[in-house]
Amino acid sequence: MAELDLPLSDEQQMLRDSIQRFLADNVRPGWRELSESLGLAGLALPESAGGFGGGPIDIAVVMAELGPALAGADWLSHVAATALLARVVPDHPALAGLAVGGRRIAIVCTASTAAMPVVDGELARGSAALVAGAAEADLLLLASDEALLLIPADGDKVEQRHRIMHDGSVSADLAFTLKPGDTTSLASGDAARLWADYANDLILAARCAEAVGLMQQMITDSIDYLGQRKQFGAMIGSFQSLRHRAADMQLVLMKAAALTEAAILAVDQARADRAQAVSAACVEVGDAVRIVGESAVQIHGAMGLTEELNLGGHFKRALAIAAAFGPRAGHLARFAEAAA
Repeated sequence: MAELDLPLSDEQQMLRDSIQRFLADNVRPGWRELSESLGLAGLALPESAGGFGGGPIDIAVVMAELGPALAGADWLSHVAATALLARVVPDHPALAGLAVGGRRIAIVCTASTAAMPVVDGELARGSAALVAGAAEADLLLLASDEALLLIPADGDKVEQRHRIMHDGSVSADLAFTLKPGDTTSLASGDAARLWADYANDLILAARCAEAVGLMQQMITDSIDYLGQRKQFGAMIGSFQSLRHRAADMQLVLMKAAALTEAAILAVDQARADRAQAVSAACVEVGDAVRIVGESAVQIHGAMGLTEELNLGGHFKRALAIAAAFGPRAGHLARFAEAAA
């Protein structure tokens, strides 16, 4: 089975192993389990703030494991926000509470929301649509090309409307009613744009890793089913057409995983080809989740999309990830511009 082949340190391998053991006994962990039992709330924060000092590779390892548990959506928003906040303001007083999960933060950027608010100096006006992880957040980190703003998610400053998405995750529509002094400006101008670009690429690469984990599980479930289901007096796994379909699924996954690995390393190493690598991964993973998911559903027949099997939830989440990448044409144009 293909999986992310990243250069892991001993600590990162231990992180992967511990999450796998935990998920074996906790099929669908929530925020409390992830933060208290695993300590993942502070993964991307420095040790001086009570965190583990993890980077993009650590985040990708966790997302690939949390994908099949459908537990990565909210956590990614929090960890991306903490990673950015710790880089910009390493001694910010909020980091200690965020590290232990006592407080939660969500990032508002083009990769985490369907529509961005208008930034006017140190204020955000208008609304942000379908912000991942914002429904339970105490703080919001708005990362736009104009400014990097830290905003308390208080009801008198930010009105929320929660939405249950097709994949079961919860997003929030945010309406900003801010006054001067309600926000903390962390960066502006070119500096803000660079930080926002980094946050967007980190989230996109991490979602690719999540999708790889989901596709791995869908293929595993499909292969198991091929060895269990009988039709016409024989195991359907003996049918050549289905064996070829399973092989095609694996090849598609291997290609998507390879480009995902390249994207994660480009973000981790701050390489000049980061934009090119991330957009290439988004395009390939977006195609792969459709091919793998549709094939897995077809192998399972009418059972494929029922609630009785985990497959339906995995496919829905994978499709949600692909949709959250944004328009395919945008990534192709970004790739072409970066490669020129």
